[in-house]
Amino acid sequence: MSGNATREKLLEVNALKMWFPIYRGILQRHVADVKAVDGINFHVYRGETLGLVGESGCGKSTTGRAILQLYRPTAGQVLFESQDLVKLKDNDLRPMRRQMQMIFQDPYASLNPRMTVGSIVSEPLEVHNIGNKTERLERVRELLRVVGLNPYFINRYPHEFSGGQRQRIGVARALAVNPSFIVCDEPISALDVSIQAQIINLLEDLQEQFGLTYLFIAHDLSVVRHISDRIAVMYLGKIMEMADREELYRNPMHPYSQALLSAVPIPDPVVEEQRQRIILEGDVPTPVNPPKGCHFCTRCPKVMDVCKDNEPEFRDYGGEHFVACWLYQK
Repeated sequence: MSGNATREKLLEVNALKMWFPIYRGILQRHVADVKAVDGINFHVYRGETLGLVGESGCGKSTTGRAILQLYRPTAGQVLFESQDLVKLKDNDLRPMRRQMQMIFQDPYASLNPRMTVGSIVSEPLEVHNIGNKTERLERVRELLRVVGLNPYFINRYPHEFSGGQRQRIGVARALAVNPSFIVCDEPISALDVSIQAQIINLLEDLQEQFGLTYLFIAHDLSVVRHISDRIAVMYLGKIMEMADREELYRNPMHPYSQALLSAVPIPDPVVEEQRQRIILEGDVPTPVNPPKGCHFCTRCPKVMDVCKDNEPEFRDYGGEHFVACWLYQK
């Protein structure tokens, strides 16, 4: 984690929506939408790591892909260095893509099994016409060294590597074009616990070395606490709470954040025994038809009448501790 995160906003997301249409019948009529991301606001400062957490299916990965324009958003703004990426045509977007890269979740699926490691890592350099063949080869070797792999592995194929080594290859590919911003989409969830720490430490070292900015997507709250400067908690396409990591763990304001944090084990048997678990009732509603008011109202232990009809405002309650909850907006 970068300790010298400046307060300049590198990325600003305003009212971002990513809806996927559902078509039915022979005529393929548009009958509904999957509201994967449903109007979210947040920002990432240059040099920091923003952790994005939430349970599976809440829209975390879709958010990351919509920011990078791998999915073209349905609505909203994505301001990267003050430029709105949503409005850019593909040709104008291409030079911007050098600044933004992604480390994918599954190292077994994200590397082409027919390409050598050298080809995989040098592909971004070829796409952006960076250097000649000799310079690219040297750059690939340097990148493999940086991520802790032997540069002589350059002619090997992905199946010859373990999961942790494959993820290092994915990291090297993301670094190839010297980006300033990287979306880490659950980069350790497919790896063994012993390997997870190595990849986390590698990402922190690279951030320090190259001044990188991360959006770190995960559902493991202890990992997110370790690597993030600030944390945003997401539920059913909405951000419920966003705060500095220590503030969030010390004083979670939203009932959903409180429930998530109550499930994180504490390595102290005395504290663990006295702690009260918050068990959420029911299932997560479908993103095709989310609740009318607060998206969490169907499972919230502190639900009120106002929650069921009106959506709470995502508001700052001091010290950049943002919460969307009617408990504090009476």
